[in-house]
Amino acid sequence: MLLARLVETSRSMAETSKRTAKVALAGELLRQLSPEEIESVAAYLTGATRQGKTGVGYATLRATLGSPASEPSITLLELDATLDKLAATRGTREKQLILRSLMERATEAEQRFLMSLLVGELRQGALEGLMIDALAKATSLPLEDVRRAVMMAGDFAIVARAALTEGTVAKYQVQLFRPVQPMLAQTAEDTGEALADLGQAALEYKLDGARVQVHRSGDEVRVYSRQLNDVTPAVPEIVEAVRAMPGRELILDGEVLSLGPDGRPQPFQVTMRRFGRKLDVDALRGVLPLRPFWFDLLYADGGSVMDETQQARFEALRRIVGEDAVVPNVIARDEGAAEEFLRGSLERGHEGIMAKALDSAYAAGARGRSWLKIKQAHTLDLVILAAEWGNGRRKGWLSNLHLGARDTVKGGFAMLGKTFKGLTDEMLVWQTNEFQKIEIARDAYTVYLQPKIVAEIAFNEIQVSPRYVSGLALRFARVKRYRPDKTADQADTFETVQRMAGVV
Repeated sequence: MLLARLVETSRSMAETSKRTAKVALAGELLRQLSPEEIESVAAYLTGATRQGKTGVGYATLRATLGSPASEPSITLLELDATLDKLAATRGTREKQLILRSLMERATEAEQRFLMSLLVGELRQGALEGLMIDALAKATSLPLEDVRRAVMMAGDFAIVARAALTEGTVAKYQVQLFRPVQPMLAQTAEDTGEALADLGQAALEYKLDGARVQVHRSGDEVRVYSRQLNDVTPAVPEIVEAVRAMPGRELILDGEVLSLGPDGRPQPFQVTMRRFGRKLDVDALRGVLPLRPFWFDLLYADGGSVMDETQQARFEALRRIVGEDAVVPNVIARDEGAAEEFLRGSLERGHEGIMAKALDSAYAAGARGRSWLKIKQAHTLDLVILAAEWGNGRRKGWLSNLHLGARDTVKGGFAMLGKTFKGLTDEMLVWQTNEFQKIEIARDAYTVYLQPKIVAEIAFNEIQVSPRYVSGLALRFARVKRYRPDKTADQADTFETVQRMAGVV
């Protein structure tokens, strides 16, 4: 199949706001794929690549753009092979050569698609939940069977290939040493909203560490990261702790922290130094010891317990790992008690709390309202450096904002990421009009601005990011309001951001 067919489907999906229409478009494309094309296209439709990160950014991509081809000629298999080569190549110049040979053959629409895909900003409204619906429609398999298979396999693409080529997904059930996608939470503004949704709820400290899923069978223990990567060699103390537990077969869900001498949690990026290390693990273990805190049990001695209630799973977990190893917890119905519990978490240096429905099953890979996170949001006044043209419902409006903090050392502004979250329709209209009045340059996707406009940006945390020259990025950034009362030289500084991140 030609890439042009995928690009046309992606465009059509972006242009419709109707979920049923998106499902139909994606399902029709899936039905037409050859077996060799399924896994890569399944990834593209969710805005990713089969290869994961390819190590290219805007600057590298822009340098490869030339006159577009007049007719489509690139096949999906050629694209996949090129991305394999790109992911295996080191060096900007070598990557540019590979990309240029691809872009020279791409039409204008294909160039736009590839630019968005490779920088992780392809927004066509095809999140994994929608793609599960599309796969069920394309194969006529029961939706619940497909959804559970994706949860168990931890990879939509491989389930898609099995469903489309074998006509069944029965082999994807929970199994030891095959990690499943972690259950995720939505956000509640405060404890009042959480309790209004859930009623009596299980409250737990929300720890800012590394999420892990640990599988055990006898003395064999494997530790998997949030991304389902095997990180066992990097965390020997976690392996030892799980081996010492009663029970021969277990799958545990938890958070790993590095604690300071005062017992308070180290910043997230400090904990993450332990992960991915293959050398000097013992030496680093002495400097940054890790401690696990468990909050869920997925499998115990021969069978899955994922369909049991949260309350039942937690009580079974407590019996297995011991009171000291479970995350601090309480059951509450009263908002006053929940607020007190939240204050306790924050005072001890944690992010906030989780509120969980007592009767909820473990919905692997799902982000539902059965789990709610309540966190103390931070804000910064940042300068808008540029804005990108929107897609779908926001097409024709300047939407995705580039956020910068004043750099008092190097001069200019340190970019901390992008966001379009929090923007109302009125804000989109206003900024589309006003931004073009202070435009200094543009390309096909972005309008670059004089650094004059300040916005108050809420965010949950600051994380290390190799994507930006600043080395930092805001996590879950969203626009609270514009600040016409502030000029750019009154915006927050990069030094402030570094202090908040704990890197100075």
